Amino acid sequence: MKNKLFKLITISLAVTVILVGNLSTVSAQEIDPNVEQKLSIMSIGELATLDSMLYNDTPSSDMIGQIFEGLYRVSTGSEVELGQAEKVDISEDGLTYTFTLRDGLVWSNGDPVTAEDYVFTYQRLVDPNNANTSSSVEVFKNASKVRNSEAELSELGVTAPDEKTLVIELEYPAPYLPKLLTGSRFMPVNQKVVEEKGQSYGTSTDAIAMNGPFLIEGWEGTSLEWKLVKNPNYWDAENVFLDEVQVSVVKETGTGADLFDAGELDYTILNDQFVGQYTGAEFFHQIPKATIGHLQFNATKEPTNNIALRRAILQAIDKDTYTQSVIQDGSTSLNGFVPSGFDINDDGVDYREEAGELLTYNVEAAQKNWETAKEELGKDQIELQLLISDSDLASRTAEYIQAQLMQNLPGLTITIRSVPLQNRLELQRSLDFDFFYGTWAPDYQDAINFVEQMESDGGINFGQYSNEKVDQLIDQARNEFANDPHKRRQALIEAEKIAVGEEASQSSFYQASTTYLLDNTVEGFEVLPFGRTINLRTTYRTAE
Repeated sequence: MKNKLFKLITISLAVTVILVGNLSTVSAQEIDPNVEQKLSIMSIGELATLDSMLYNDTPSSDMIGQIFEGLYRVSTGSEVELGQAEKVDISEDGLTYTFTLRDGLVWSNGDPVTAEDYVFTYQRLVDPNNANTSSSVEVFKNASKVRNSEAELSELGVTAPDEKTLVIELEYPAPYLPKLLTGSRFMPVNQKVVEEKGQSYGTSTDAIAMNGPFLIEGWEGTSLEWKLVKNPNYWDAENVFLDEVQVSVVKETGTGADLFDAGELDYTILNDQFVGQYTGAEFFHQIPKATIGHLQFNATKEPTNNIALRRAILQAIDKDTYTQSVIQDGSTSLNGFVPSGFDINDDGVDYREEAGELLTYNVEAAQKNWETAKEELGKDQIELQLLISDSDLASRTAEYIQAQLMQNLPGLTITIRSVPLQNRLELQRSLDFDFFYGTWAPDYQDAINFVEQMESDGGINFGQYSNEKVDQLIDQARNEFANDPHKRRQALIEAEKIAVGEEASQSSFYQASTTYLLDNTVEGFEVLPFGRTINLRTTYRTAE
């Protein structure tokens, strides 16, 4: 853990952390006043919502992260620093964080940002009457009890002694808390606006109040274009250099490349044949990410509640050929759920390496499981529908999966249902699917953020997979083994082995690498390794 915050948090004595200013390598005085600070970028899909409690997609997370800011903010790469908070006191046992908010913080509607807004935000995340299913919030004291209606909202370990002081009590020590709180899920909301807008909150630019470095304009719920503009009332506005960012939904890689070549986009993501076309160019970039592509099954109904069927499907897909011939962007095959290079312990051992590979491509084993499934289900012919979003990559991925499964598992018919991302998420929430393909990026850099998705109430456990032993192991990793790194990791490995390796509830089949084009006049533009895709706060333009 290179971050100084983490080093401070993990030592066993009380400490006060104070970080101010901006870690950017450039100052406002160094920005060329003759260069127009405007940018044009793409989004891979429509926004589903601007409500930090409800999003489950990357485009929404990306925009939420630009227009809101929490107690901490991303500084560079995986490093974090204090954001809306100017200092934090941490107790000796690492269980109590006392934050002091900065002076003069305001929402975009003119209201002051108060500690009570954070209390409301975090209570909203655990309120059993709300739709948030992210288990990462259970780091807060009593959060699990509140979610299970075993405690009142007021008993959540988040309190505001006064307007500028926020006290967070944890259920267990969590040295990753600063990174967790930079996640889009933990962005604060304005209590008054949420209560005024009700169910319409987050559905348009007029139904939110913002406190981040940018404000969003022109998004009306289904818009394919919108604009980010600099927030003049942001506490660190002098170190935000872009005045305007035009965002356009571009689902086809070829379209994005054409728009970049024509000078209409400054940033676009690439895949497949376009990677080879641009490799070596000054504006070509490629970085590994913790984002995964995964399949998940509906565990509440036949035939996808059948373990042998799920195992057969996951073993019948040649992941190496997929990454080499379909996606072709530097992504790598992944056998398991936690990606490689993401969680490395103090001994330098990668979680994925220690956990090993799960459900690797094996046609013989897949067909054996397939015969077992047909016998258990009493069927020789089975038809399944694969649910996807209507992006270019999702379509090509689904066609590859369809071909692989129908070739390797005789008697299986796969149909593809392609819908806009927002509709796909709605269908997942309502359990209206057999199995789906999607992508997911973690909120913070710890293996538990992946493994906890397999809990009965895991944030992206849309298929409602449930196993008491898995739940128990994850709970032990959070609590009983919180201060024993070895036992903690082993509990997570065992949970993943059961949920993925044995019962095939869901599994990654590739780990993404982001390949993109970025105009040479753009500096300080960050494509992040996990969580949100981009960080625009430090971006600026230079002369040609």
